[in-house]
Amino acid sequence: MATTQSPPPGRLRAWMLEGLSDMGKSHAHRTAAPDTAPSSEHKGQSWYRVMCLTGVDYFSTLGYQPGIAALAAGLLSPVATIVLVLVTLAGALPVYRRVAEESPHGEGSIAMLERLLSFWKGKLFVLTLLGFAATDFLITITLSAADASTHLVENPHLTSTLHDRQMVITLVLVALLGAVFLKGFLEAIGVAVALVAVYLGLNVVVVAVGLWHVVTEGHVVTDWADALTAEHGNVFAMIGVSLLVFPKLALGLSGFETGVAVMPHVQGDPDDTPENPAGRIRDTKKLLTTAALIMSVFLITTSFITTVLIPEKEFESGGQANGRALAYLSHEYLGNAFGTVYDVSTIAILWFAGASAMAGLLNLMPRYLPRYGMAPHWARAVRPMVIVFTLVAFLVTWIFDADVDAQGGAYATGVLVLMSSAAIAVTIAARKAGQRGWTLGFAVVSAVLLYVTVANVVERPDGVKIGACFIAGIVLVSLLSRLARAFELRVTSVTLDPMAERFIRDMASRKIRFIANEPDRRDRAEYRDKIEQIRQDNDIPGEDFVFVEVTVVDPSEFESGLTVRGEVLHHRYRVLTLESSSISNALAALLLHTRDATGCIPHIYFEWTEGNPFANFLRFFLFGQGEVAPVTREVLREAEPDRDRRPRVHTG
Repeated sequence: MATTQSPPPGRLRAWMLEGLSDMGKSHAHRTAAPDTAPSSEHKGQSWYRVMCLTGVDYFSTLGYQPGIAALAAGLLSPVATIVLVLVTLAGALPVYRRVAEESPHGEGSIAMLERLLSFWKGKLFVLTLLGFAATDFLITITLSAADASTHLVENPHLTSTLHDRQMVITLVLVALLGAVFLKGFLEAIGVAVALVAVYLGLNVVVVAVGLWHVVTEGHVVTDWADALTAEHGNVFAMIGVSLLVFPKLALGLSGFETGVAVMPHVQGDPDDTPENPAGRIRDTKKLLTTAALIMSVFLITTSFITTVLIPEKEFESGGQANGRALAYLSHEYLGNAFGTVYDVSTIAILWFAGASAMAGLLNLMPRYLPRYGMAPHWARAVRPMVIVFTLVAFLVTWIFDADVDAQGGAYATGVLVLMSSAAIAVTIAARKAGQRGWTLGFAVVSAVLLYVTVANVVERPDGVKIGACFIAGIVLVSLLSRLARAFELRVTSVTLDPMAERFIRDMASRKIRFIANEPDRRDRAEYRDKIEQIRQDNDIPGEDFVFVEVTVVDPSEFESGLTVRGEVLHHRYRVLTLESSSISNALAALLLHTRDATGCIPHIYFEWTEGNPFANFLRFFLFGQGEVAPVTREVLREAEPDRDRRPRVHTG
């Protein structure tokens, strides 16, 4: 819609909002066609290279997962980790392979569930999931930075210098991450490939040396086995306890959401289409499967060697292996030089895992909130959102005192809620497809993940508390933003059918007069009486009017296109029919389009709506109805500041 040009912004404001217009256009396009793939200047990358992009998040958990597993399960850590791997390969992997089929453009399970619900309940449900997604990604940033600082502080060459500086170092790492995005960040898959290759290579060395020491020092295995038997008695008791402590190990399930989010970067086949990207789906399944298998091998071997080779007290808070079990082994058995190289590699991949999480946030939030009208305009730009997320990361780091163990509960909660929602989404998809076997299997996985989620929340309620804070913040900001943008013109396009164009063309030779009518019986008497009432209320002669009738479809939608259809009723009355989420917005968009198409200022006539003005405004805000006349005028006033060019609104 045409509006008066705003004055040019200042240099700082222009830099902060760089790309805002283009992003807005792209989001408007996605509103019209949400299932199309986002445009991209690159042609995609091989799946194994993209696997490294998600791997900086997934594989980097080796930096802290063995230590967390040892704290949670003690001597049972290897057994509990095997349970985790079984859930990964038999549960999470099939679920996300199906998510890749159902949502091949990176929207993930949230988009699958969004399609199942409509109106405000759908929006609130998505906002809730976004809250947990924000928990997942933001805690990834803060936990990874905290663990990176732990590796730095505990390095033998630096521990005396950096002692008690972990909080400051973590905040500096988070700030550096934000600075990278403020400068302008493009996901460098080549950097991710190098980081993952070096990191996994170093871990292969650490695992091989650890297994060699286990084999050559046979007593460590027998000592571990004797202690395990003495503590738990038999295998069945061990498995039972492992199932109970399994929720605490759920961090090892992270990475699947990122794997689906990076799908648009997978090259696929030359004949792939946005409607059927079969090659991309196939290669993404390879990506997910390969990453899960690699991680499963590392999880089992690292949990075993760290449990049998590291004294239990070193895993506790203040111990040298706390949050850095593999780094401890690298220094202990391979020397401080190799250990320092391992520390540098771990710090780099943990820091880059934070970058991956930040990119995930910047991709996820604009996908939904602007489309719902639940974000201010500047939320479409990258740099303001980077500042917001960085400040929130500062707050989370301060609240948790940069403690890796303390953040594990919140991280696991975000991961598990998203994985549970994905399992439920694919269960529903399989049921709709009539696949009874897959439906039953996914239902079992959903039950397992829901159990793990509930158990994790009960055991570590801080996670759901943090998630609830994010949800409350997102819902509050979203509703305030929607309220602030209530009078914004949000129709993205106006299309007239031939009959509607004929009506407007005919009126353009005279005065263009519309009558806003709420359709009832649509009989001859309704239109005759309406014209008579408008003539008397406004003291105008003649019957040269065109009726406009708007039907509200989904009032929770914000931006949408508008299709106008014309018809002649009772051989006499010309009527334009429209469907929209808001009556006032649809009418304002039609008036502005008519003005631009004809060069004439149109007039529209209303009758006052009875009732309390505040109640009418709430009806407009929530249901797209209410007091239509003043709201239409206000939408026009914001869209067209020039009074001489503004369509005329008459109310009698």
